[in-house]
Amino acid sequence: MEGAPRGKGRLDPAVARGRRAVAGALDDLAPGTGVLLGVSGGADSLALAALTAFVAPRRGLCARALVVDHGLQEGSASVARDAADVVRQLGLEADVEAVEVGRSGGQESAARSARRAALASSAHRHGCAAVLLAHTRDDQAETVLLGLARGSGARSLAGMAPRADPWRRPLLTLTRADTEAVCRASGLTWWDDPHNEDERYARVRVRHDVLPVVEQALGPGISGALARSADLLRDDADLLDGLAVHARQEVSRPDGGLDVAGLAALPRAMRTRVLRAVAIDAGCPAGDLTAAHVADVEGLVTRWRGQGGPALPGGVAVIRAAGALEFRRPSTCG
Repeated sequence: MEGAPRGKGRLDPAVARGRRAVAGALDDLAPGTGVLLGVSGGADSLALAALTAFVAPRRGLCARALVVDHGLQEGSASVARDAADVVRQLGLEADVEAVEVGRSGGQESAARSARRAALASSAHRHGCAAVLLAHTRDDQAETVLLGLARGSGARSLAGMAPRADPWRRPLLTLTRADTEAVCRASGLTWWDDPHNEDERYARVRVRHDVLPVVEQALGPGISGALARSADLLRDDADLLDGLAVHARQEVSRPDGGLDVAGLAALPRAMRTRVLRAVAIDAGCPAGDLTAAHVADVEGLVTRWRGQGGPALPGGVAVIRAAGALEFRRPSTCG
């Protein structure tokens, strides 16, 4: 556990930046709107709670928090209760919900899915129009590097969107050091998750081994540069994804298949986006579907010599027959 007593004097710069960031993330919400915060007890989420506890009442918003207990380590229930108590001391209502973490996609992915489901359910139950998540600029940089390592396309390299309703990430312009400064200035003690030091997880290795080496080789500020690159790529990806929605409609057959001739006529940037979207809809986990997988599927359109379709994550099968591609969900295969 870490933290420091509340300081005195002028407003801490990190607190000022954080309040502006949260206010900007909520500026479209009408008074009386409900807002839900995802809180873990770490510095990032407690900083978000402190900042929102200041901003929300001044905007007439009804903010509350959900602390999700994943049950993945001993004492997790106690940590969750303590985090909820801290949030209540800030003046926000807080609930604790224990979830069951599955196995699909690995523990980190399964925990994220369980957490998201719990937050979405709580937001619906309490009539909250927005769910605030505490990802920082450092998280964004790690996400971009992980996307590069997977050989993913522009959408993955675009990182996490500041807003994809109901999810909103006000702290993407703040660093992890900033959130710790907010906690110290607010007199909050945070919990350090042991999983954040466990190098069995790729994200932890990126954080502790990769980013420091890149900063040493290229100079400081790499996290900010990666985050800016993600912003630029996101604008491009949003435009291309919008065009791909129309392209998908044009090549879709009434039986659900995709017309091969129509796919072949598309620019590659459109074609790969259509194939990726259809694969995900068929059951491929988005985080596991790489550009290499999509290229293999594209081979059934542009390099077909009678070969069978590739094996895709999630057990999705792809076949080419009668001039069409058909994506089959696991339950329909065999």
